[in-house]
Amino acid sequence: MKIGLFFGSFNPIHIGHLIIANTMAEAADIDQVWFVVSPQNPFKKRSNLAHEFDRLDMVRLAIDDNPKFRATDIEFRMPRPSYTIDTLAYLSDKYPQHEFRLIIGEDNLVSFHKWKNYRQLMEQYGLLVYPRPNTSPIDYSKLQNYTVIEAPLIDISATFIRDALRNNHSIKYLVHEAVETYIHGKKLYQD
Repeated sequence: MKIGLFFGSFNPIHIGHLIIANTMAEAADIDQVWFVVSPQNPFKKRSNLAHEFDRLDMVRLAIDDNPKFRATDIEFRMPRPSYTIDTLAYLSDKYPQHEFRLIIGEDNLVSFHKWKNYRQLMEQYGLLVYPRPNTSPIDYSKLQNYTVIEAPLIDISATFIRDALRNNHSIKYLVHEAVETYIHGKKLYQD
């Protein structure tokens, strides 16, 4: 099976993530999208990061009704910080019957050369790239083994959602209804 891996802190998962994942599942040459919940992104600070199991639970709630989606906590059991290449190597060993591709936002390509073993990521696994708003023009001539997938430009950020919650504003329509209920029930992101 061909699997697109969608890495993220999903802090929280929002409608933009779901739209991108669904677009990938429908338009890219893959059978499933696996949401890889990252305990700690090496390029991001830990502040405002909900507990990893809360973030995993929210992803599961958001994707529960889509058989093309799956949540994985694989990085919870790996050394931290988590590096994409290590996770892909581990998944390839554990699931040799699957072919993995990395789903990546166009904005991440600007600093992609800083990723651990980025050339190996491209060569061995390949990239499924989706457009992002306000991204500097990308020189695709430096990339290999990639496919750009036309997708809606979604300008929703988890930071915006966390700020809205701290300011007692509604997050209705920004996150799945079950995720909103979970956040309020657990009082997440409310200082």
